Amino acid sequence: MTNSVPRLLIKNGTLIDGSGRDPVTNTLIVVEGNRISHVGGAAGSVRPETPDDTVIEAAGKFILPGLVDAHCHISLHQGALPGAKYTSSAEFCTLWASHAIGRILRAGVTSIAVPGGKWFTDVTVREAVDGGLLEGPRMVVAGRALSTYGGIFDPDPYPAYEGTPADAAGILCNTRDEFIRETRKQCKRGVDLIKIADSTWGDIQTVADDEIAAVVEEAHRHNVKVAIHSRGSTSTRASAKADVDLIYHGDWADEDDLDIIAKAGMPIAPVLTSPWIGVEHGAAGRGFGDRVRDRLRAQLDTSFQMIRNARDRGIPILSGSDTGNASAFSHGKWHGKEAELFVKEIGMTPMEAIVANTSSNAAIVNLAGEVGVIAPGRLADIVIWDNDPLADITVLQRPTEISLIIKDGRIVDRTDGGFRQLSEEPPRARMFLAG
Repeated sequence: MTNSVPRLLIKNGTLIDGSGRDPVTNTLIVVEGNRISHVGGAAGSVRPETPDDTVIEAAGKFILPGLVDAHCHISLHQGALPGAKYTSSAEFCTLWASHAIGRILRAGVTSIAVPGGKWFTDVTVREAVDGGLLEGPRMVVAGRALSTYGGIFDPDPYPAYEGTPADAAGILCNTRDEFIRETRKQCKRGVDLIKIADSTWGDIQTVADDEIAAVVEEAHRHNVKVAIHSRGSTSTRASAKADVDLIYHGDWADEDDLDIIAKAGMPIAPVLTSPWIGVEHGAAGRGFGDRVRDRLRAQLDTSFQMIRNARDRGIPILSGSDTGNASAFSHGKWHGKEAELFVKEIGMTPMEAIVANTSSNAAIVNLAGEVGVIAPGRLADIVIWDNDPLADITVLQRPTEISLIIKDGRIVDRTDGGFRQLSEEPPRARMFLAG
């Protein structure tokens, strides 16, 4: 044995590093602790292998950063389980979320933004992951979405209903002061993100301009980001003027709206996967009727064109799947679909789509400069794929084509979702990734 610190060495794979640069073949990646210490050839600065090192032979494989999903729910929907009489309790939400995060991680997603859930379950699960109690992706989480009467998270469509059920996914705020009060409460509870929720379809604006601005001002005083579910033109424009950190959807944003967004420098995450699932799998997955599916189809086509227009203006386009929003949006299944839609419908190159699923999303998970790119000094979140996503972007939708997942410098045990510590490797460990 030697006195050197054990390392993880990944050799001879093709590196797609998440920056948008061209792939590099026969690369060497060195991981020490939870960070990458070397990327490139076997330079003289890299000390020789030792018996304590874990060596991964990645010839014929493709090495990418861990995927980052900018719109992924973990406690929002709970499926019916045999014998489970009430699946919206805080206890069940916690169990469900704890199960879901392992499926997300084993799909190659090492960081997620969670824009809303039930109770403060997601905060607790995030803390459990950070503390090593649970294995899952890095998480930036919101509490319940701030909505109004008539908004997407209004818990009951009937005017006679008053108040918010304890197990609702949204919290009613119908005055500026109520928006500020709820923002303060959620910041106190440890959220990373405040989610504002405007109307379902964007045909009306339900959250007033000054209410959006008040949430942003209050949240930013607490160093907490703000995202908004905004499909309409006027709400999207108001969000840009209020300096929100991320606009989800933005379907009906027109050319003038996009000019304001571009000037403000904020990103849009269109979340195309969600309506696409509704259109293609609605009847089986969510019980949609023809009228709803037709409306989703029209909304999706509108969103495609809006994102093309946004891309022409240089607006950053982030990738989010809406995983976990409903039973059709299964954890671990749809995280890579947005990349395919970006390529086929928006006109992005596969490399642009990979960047949108990695480094472009790093800021919304509060890890800009830390994740999303495989480079010296970055956190070691790495996924090794059997096939080339530049040749076929749908590779990112198939966890069966993952050879290895590394999160925070540790190899993920995909048989049970646990981590295998480098220090637990036998001397002279060497892994050959089967084709």
